[in-house]
Amino acid sequence: MIINKKVVEVPEIPVEQTVRLSADRTAVIVVDMQNDFVRPEGKLFVPTAPKTIQAIRELLEKARRHAVMTIYTMDTHYSDDPEFRIWGEHVVKGSWGWQIVDELKPTRNEIVVEKTRYDGFYGTPIDDLLRVHGIENVVIVGTVANICVLHTAASAALRWYKVYVPMDGISALNEFDYYLTLRQITFLYRGVVVESVKGIEFEGQGKWPR
Repeated sequence: MIINKKVVEVPEIPVEQTVRLSADRTAVIVVDMQNDFVRPEGKLFVPTAPKTIQAIRELLEKARRHAVMTIYTMDTHYSDDPEFRIWGEHVVKGSWGWQIVDELKPTRNEIVVEKTRYDGFYGTPIDDLLRVHGIENVVIVGTVANICVLHTAASAALRWYKVYVPMDGISALNEFDYYLTLRQITFLYRGVVVESVKGIEFEGQGKWPR
């Protein structure tokens, strides 16, 4: 049976207008903003992903001004990856589709982590990097909302990092998945949804080199 016409009411999702985060205790995690997901000609295009580029760029500019630690994840697959049976071939290492979109290229001192599953923490050094640098808060943006963004947010929350997600900084394949993500982050993981990246303010200066 396929259910495709049922109307589901979205539970109340608390949304903050402004949050103030200590620059030296906060990291920004940019999830999988790669050509295969963000460009229309990509192999697993997310239609709303291009609209998030400007917001994410604005967040990155703020983070750089305040020397906030920034980590990019790159979904990374190799030949005959089992995940291709689910989604088809995408983000094969070294391909055009695997590259981060030009508008959001990391600077030379920002961290880029390759991940092979949905969760940015799974099999990667992200947790160690955050702990070594005394991070308590993570601002997560990117795509796909209910897949890699949500799994990364969940993994961060389960490690007791406080998770913040701006609504204009994530994208999903459809509205149901988008609002499901926001609901899970606030209800299940006690994270904070912020209306816009404009409402995220960094206080003081971090220690991240630029």
